[in-house]
Amino acid sequence: MEIVVRRLTKSDWRSVSRIYKEGISTGIATFETEVPSWQQWDTKYVSVCRFVALIKGKVVGFAVLSPASKRQVYKGVAEISVYVSNAFKGKHIGETLLKQLIDESETHGFWTLQASIFSENIASINLHLKCGFRVVGIREKIGKLYGKWYDNHFLERRSNKIDLC
Repeated sequence: MEIVVRRLTKSDWRSVSRIYKEGISTGIATFETEVPSWQQWDTKYVSVCRFVALIKGKVVGFAVLSPASKRQVYKGVAEISVYVSNAFKGKHIGETLLKQLIDESETHGFWTLQASIFSENIASINLHLKCGFRVVGIREKIGKLYGKWYDNHFLERRSNKIDLC
């Protein structure tokens, strides 16, 4: 099974929004409860670091970055989001997307990538650890969804290609 990764475009939105909706329905992928419009989504994510994974021409996952802050001093810090269609989990798609996103982020000057992952989402935590992230801490009861409090593991990855001295 060949995984093809390419840049995400507006024409991918239908597939991306479907995969995002699947993530919402798990209850441990995001605190969002509804899929936003393309315009809202497009505004939120960094335009140069957006990818989709395809198998046999079908979009089966995506990875994007959102700025950690609008302040100029944090211009090289971004939060990562990786989603894989339920039907294609366990096939290294997330890993392929995450590695591509890491490489591309460094090309565009991002020195720190961070991820806030539901503590119950062990597969996502393990994926990030495998790709060079480290757990910085656990944010206890950071958000409440449908009446239940959730903890998030907070992870980060520092670039080893960008000089931080």
